[in-house]
Amino acid sequence: MTLVESGSFLTLHYRLSNLQGQDIVNTFGSQPATLSLGSGELSPALEECLIGLAEGTHTTFELPAGAAFGEHQADMMQWVARKLLNELGDPHEHYQVGDVVQFPTPDGLGTYAGAVREVRADGAVLFDFNHPLAGQAVRFEVQVIGVL
Repeated sequence: MTLVESGSFLTLHYRLSNLQGQDIVNTFGSQPATLSLGSGELSPALEECLIGLAEGTHTTFELPAGAAFGEHQADMMQWVARKLLNELGDPHEHYQVGDVVQFPTPDGLGTYAGAVREVRADGAVLFDFNHPLAGQAVRFEVQVIGVL
């Protein structure tokens, strides 16, 4: 029987939801996911749940608030001036609470996302750069289909 180890390549179905059952990601009923542990496709806490599971296992884990994606950090909430937003993107863009905006990394090689939390009359926007599930408890259901 093959067990999941650090660095394993996996085929699996998984569902990530809040404790009230609202799905965030759900591959059950569609194509299974394929991923390599340690590559950053899942949070380290979710990967740790998978270590030691046998091929064919179907189980559910509940992770307490902050365990899966860290605690919500107030310093990751930042106001961005409208002038800078105009320079980085479309100057005619209208931001609304709940929008998710991609920003370029300082080296220009990647991106990171921020969720709009507030928009001021002067056009400045408060972005939350925390993971959307930071500080929340989550349920992680997994069915391990194959392990390489």
